Amino acid sequence: MNRLSEFMLPPQRSTIAEGTDALFNFITVTSVILLIGITIAIIYFAWKYRRRSENDVTPVITHNNFLEITWSVIPLILVLIVFGWGLSGYVNLTTPPDDAYEIRVVGKSWLWEFHYETGHVSVNELHVPVNRPVKLVMISDDVLHSFYIPDYRVKMDVLPNRYTSLWFEATEVGESVIFCTEYCGSAHSNMLATAFVHPQEDFETWLEIAGSADDDMDPVELGEQLVTRNACNTCHSSDGSRLQGPSFLELFGAERVMEDGEVVTADENYIRESILEPNARITRGYQPVMPSYAGTLNDRQIDAIIEYIKTLQ
Repeated sequence: MNRLSEFMLPPQRSTIAEGTDALFNFITVTSVILLIGITIAIIYFAWKYRRRSENDVTPVITHNNFLEITWSVIPLILVLIVFGWGLSGYVNLTTPPDDAYEIRVVGKSWLWEFHYETGHVSVNELHVPVNRPVKLVMISDDVLHSFYIPDYRVKMDVLPNRYTSLWFEATEVGESVIFCTEYCGSAHSNMLATAFVHPQEDFETWLEIAGSADDDMDPVELGEQLVTRNACNTCHSSDGSRLQGPSFLELFGAERVMEDGEVVTADENYIRESILEPNARITRGYQPVMPSYAGTLNDRQIDAIIEYIKTLQ
């Protein structure tokens, strides 16, 4: 069974992965056995009861109690096994331990925000301790998303105006990919993040220094990193190519025509407003799909992004 899991599924990196894979393997093996059995039966009966001459007459068959009970009871038993097994796993997945470390998750088009108890916010990077339960309380800022970590075997829809949650306990240090598995717009396939699993002491150290490494960086260099770190480059190119949003190339100081016909100059105030209130004014030809970064970026980070955009002339 383990070899079957390794062949068909990603690595098991959480405490619930083994149980989930066991149910998956049971369904797979049972389905294969039924497929082989039914196929053999079809071939056998097709050969045994084939027409041997033009005078063959198909006999009238009413019913067979034994066969009818057999092909009704066996599937019923299998369905009940799968239902009970799945229900047990569902109850476990929806009942986090009392000592779980809680992280708030916000889904936006097209990124994931992770809010920690210290107040730090990371974008597209989930940092968790190894061998400790972690509870994610999730909500969407715009449309329906779905949070999925294949290595941990956890998946949950992320809804606007409503909280959903899931929990897991990572069993090994390393990195795992996070997907959005609900189509959420033209850049849905770019809505990726990474889960970083640390030893407990390293995780606590990371919480203490998270964000402080930016303090001594040059504003332009910091701005360039923030554009990548916060997935701005998913919608805004730096080479003039058209994506979901206007390109940063030659943006600063340029005149922009809004949807209502207003002409504005892309100065510091305009860029700041676009970061914090992106739907206040929409550039003509683009859709109002950008999420707000209010509460995600502080003033220094916003200033750094502006300084970086100024260099793209």
